Amino acid sequence: MAKLRYYDARPGKVVESPRPTAVHTEFLRTGRIIRNSTANWLAEERRYLSYDEVADKTARKLQAAGEKTHDRLSSFHRSIKFPKLIFHRTLAESPHLGYCHVTAARTQFAKYETVSWAFYIANFFAKIGENDSFFEEIDGRASRMYFAVAVTADAEAKDKKLTINRNVRGNGVLFQTHDPQVAIRNVLLLGARNEQLRDIIRQL
Repeated sequence: MAKLRYYDARPGKVVESPRPTAVHTEFLRTGRIIRNSTANWLAEERRYLSYDEVADKTARKLQAAGEKTHDRLSSFHRSIKFPKLIFHRTLAESPHLGYCHVTAARTQFAKYETVSWAFYIANFFAKIGENDSFFEEIDGRASRMYFAVAVTADAEAKDKKLTINRNVRGNGVLFQTHDPQVAIRNVLLLGARNEQLRDIIRQL
């Protein structure tokens, strides 16, 4: 696949050539009426962005989305509070794509006694990888994805980093959706302390 190139799509500044202060003076002098004030503007050259610049822009957007999502989760009910663990990653070869870790917690899930899980948002849609890769079949045309996965400490890693716990549901995926309302409800269900509160959330 060809390496992507990015350019700054914001409207460039335009430079207008000097004009007489009074339009009627120009008409009397030349007999011309200037109807389009942009006729003599010079457009700037297209400026290409480095991968680091693109990654930085993507990171800021992901950070803002993560903050907003965490605020929504925390404002639902005083008994449901999630730790604010926001960090983001961009994809190396496609820095306009990335994902953001929003929160993590432990809960009882279905038949599993206690499950540690993490909640993410991404600005693309993909299949959660079944092997070592986190994502497979990435679709950058989709605008968003919300998902939660069961996690466990990687015993082989020196830094004890977390990895997907594929013993839960076969692939570790607790839910995956493009709908923010569905995602919020599912995270709240994971964070609810009792069945009464879960019933209230299910009716949303």
